[in-house]
Amino acid sequence: MPEQQFKLHPRLAADTHWVCDWPASTVLLMNDTRFPWLVLVPRVPDVVELFQLSAQQQQAVFREIVVLGEAVQSLFGADKINTGALGNLVSQLHIHVIARFSGDCAWPGPVWGVGQVQPYAEPVLAQRLDDLRAGLPKP
Repeated sequence: MPEQQFKLHPRLAADTHWVCDWPASTVLLMNDTRFPWLVLVPRVPDVVELFQLSAQQQQAVFREIVVLGEAVQSLFGADKINTGALGNLVSQLHIHVIARFSGDCAWPGPVWGVGQVQPYAEPVLAQRLDDLRAGLPKP
């Protein structure tokens, strides 16, 4: 199916900010200042699971997951990078790449369901997006 039929799930659109488009995926910033938290969304319509992608799409998306994880590690100096594709609330395939620190509010557990989301204030958001756009590689 052509990429132009791809549409971002409304919940992902509401909970994130667009960072950039890579060859296979859209890179989004989760709107929560507590964690440097990015989301990759493969631009393939109607895909829920990684195995539903073609072999070529899987390779491209996996490469972008690795590149994003390395970039997040480098940009934020995280103790650990959490990578996951759960999809229990939003079935559209998307992969979370989250910088974790041993002192963060959810450590050592997962970030989901811990505390209250702390959305970015506009000037902080603008700076974070600028920093990401300048610091992320072009895969």
